Amino acid sequence: MKSFTKLSVVSKGLTLFAAGLFVVSGVQAQDMKVGVVNTERIFREAAPYKAAQTKIEQEFSKRQKELETLANRVKNLADKLDKDAAVLSESDRNKRQRELVEADKDFQRTQREFKEDLNQRRNEEMANVIDRTNRVIKQIAETEKYDLVLQEAVYISPRVDITDKVLKALGK
Repeated sequence: MKSFTKLSVVSKGLTLFAAGLFVVSGVQAQDMKVGVVNTERIFREAAPYKAAQTKIEQEFSKRQKELETLANRVKNLADKLDKDAAVLSESDRNKRQRELVEADKDFQRTQREFKEDLNQRRNEEMANVIDRTNRVIKQIAETEKYDLVLQEAVYISPRVDITDKVLKALGK
């Protein structure tokens, strides 16, 4: 959350800085062509982002099912121990408790590895898609002769919003 807050403050600071440039430069600001991209909308709607999510889900679905199976095993062992605890001998109860603890440790370890691997793959895929998005934005800016393209702003006038152009270019 802190990094998002810092990013938001930096983004707002850059927006204010850009607005200050318009005021300071007076007449030149009127000749400046500015575009703004809504990155949240890009993440939500762009085909490459959706494709990356689908790819990751397919890649990790088998491991997700294995993790669910382990979780069910731990739950079943715990339920069986609770149900049978009153009629078990001390040694059998201790044996089942150790089995439950070992199964839970295995589940926790597997879950942690799964989350780490999933986050790493998600970061790799998103880095590729972000790089592609930035190239598309730069290409649009150069082709249409934008002087400044901002990502995110408090308010975006439809006149300077180029998000639809970016989404269209990413869809190709």
